[in-house]
Amino acid sequence: MLITFKSAASGDVMMFEESGKALLSLLGKDPEADRGIVTVEQLPGAIAAVQAAVQADKSMLRKPPDADEDADREPDDGVQLAQRALPLLELLERSLQDKVPVTWGV
Repeated sequence: MLITFKSAASGDVMMFEESGKALLSLLGKDPEADRGIVTVEQLPGAIAAVQAAVQADKSMLRKPPDADEDADREPDDGVQLAQRALPLLELLERSLQDKVPVTWGV
């Protein structure tokens, strides 16, 4: 299933359910809600929460192995939170700039 975030300030942002629910939790919203809204008043806090989570995720990224480390260790090539959150973060920022809410599931 997809979660679609909408705003009059920009195009829609669609995410797979797992990623969308994780970001809804970061926004302080119920990830199980079928629909909802981030009001204009809530946008600054929502943006700050996503930015903080992205920074925390970046600080936890594994560093590439040194030459002395086990050569069999696989690098972490998965998609990081920063990559998943960027489209939503941009939508939130544009919505704040235009003073319009962000909705999902409507």
